[in-house]
Amino acid sequence: MVSTRLLFLGFVTALGVQRMFELHLSRRNEQRMLRVGGREHAPETYRRIVTLHAAWFASMLLEVFAGRRKFRPRLATLAFALFAAGQTLRLTAIRALGWRWSTRVMTVPGPAGVPVRHSIYRYIRHPNYLGVELEILAVPLLHSAYLTSALFGVANLLLLRDRIRREEQALEEF
Repeated sequence: MVSTRLLFLGFVTALGVQRMFELHLSRRNEQRMLRVGGREHAPETYRRIVTLHAAWFASMLLEVFAGRRKFRPRLATLAFALFAAGQTLRLTAIRALGWRWSTRVMTVPGPAGVPVRHSIYRYIRHPNYLGVELEILAVPLLHSAYLTSALFGVANLLLLRDRIRREEQALEEF
């Protein structure tokens, strides 16, 4: 029988592959935005977020394997529901933004640069960030990695607070 830790490793690996695909999509979208006169703002926030996410992946695997965290079915069920909600928010945001979605803070001149107000954006100003926060909290809890969930949940909130402020400034400038 396959251990729950190996299943967790497979899940985290699949999530990592998804993130790599999203980085590829983001780069493609960034190139398109640059071609139409787009501009990147606050590049240091991007580096911080990438570093946080890489450390998050490593931390939760280390906590689950080295810390020998036990699988708790009830906690995992709740965590998976939060993860699914996060995925739904993120994928809905990516779809609503289309070619303007990016992991970097980018602005585009003209009508294409007007903030999106349809789809999920009618109800939530930053649905992608809420989705990411839910995932950062939930995925480690799939296998009882409480410390990773708490530490990176708080660290991500602090980074997002700064990123959202910079994003709003960029939108006002442009």
